[in-house]
Amino acid sequence: MSKADTAFELFDEYNKQDPRTFEWEGTSYPQEYFFAIALYNWVLKLNPEASEELLLASRCQHIGRWEIPRDSYPEGREPYLKWRKDLALHHAGVAAGLMQQAGYTLEVIERVSQILLKKRIKVDADVQTMENALCLVFLEFQYEDFRKKYAREPDKMVNILYKSLLKMDAHGHGFALGLSYTPGGLELVQQALAKMA
Repeated sequence: MSKADTAFELFDEYNKQDPRTFEWEGTSYPQEYFFAIALYNWVLKLNPEASEELLLASRCQHIGRWEIPRDSYPEGREPYLKWRKDLALHHAGVAAGLMQQAGYTLEVIERVSQILLKKRIKVDADVQTMENALCLVFLEFQYEDFRKKYAREPDKMVNILYKSLLKMDAHGHGFALGLSYTPGGLELVQQALAKMA
C-alpha cells in the first residue's frame, strides 16, 4: 500500500469516530468522514491532476472537528474567529501526526499544513482549489438546510452565499452554477452572484 493510501486510511479511520451523523440519500454517515470524502471528490473534479499534497489535505481538512465544538467558546464574532483558528491548528496537528505515521517527510507534512491553514489564498493554486471545493461541498450538501433555517431572512442567506462565492474563482463559479438547486435555492444563488457583478 502506498504512503498516500495509508494516510487516507488513517484519516478515514479517525473521521469515522465522529459521533455526529450526516444523512444523505437515506444513508447515515459519520459526519466528518462523509464531508472528507465529498471534499476529496470535489478536488479531483476541479483538478484531475491534483498534487498528492492537495489530495492529502482534502481528505483531512476538518479532521477531528467534533473534538473542539463551537459551544465550547463564548458567543460573538471574536470568540468565533478564535474557534476557527484553533480548529485549523487542531486539524493540521492531527493530520501531521497521522502523516508521520504513514511515513511522510516533514517537507510534505509542512506543505499539507500550508494548504490546510489556507495560507496565500488567491495566490497558491492548491489553496484556491481547496477553497473552491469547500464552497462546492457546502452548496451541494448543506445549502438547502441552511436556506430553510434562514427562510424568513433571505437577505442573510444571500449574504452567506455572497461571502462563499467571493472566496471562489471563476473556475469554481462555473461548477457552482452547474449544481442542481431547488427553484428558490437557485434564485438566492443568482442574487448573490449579481452582488459580485
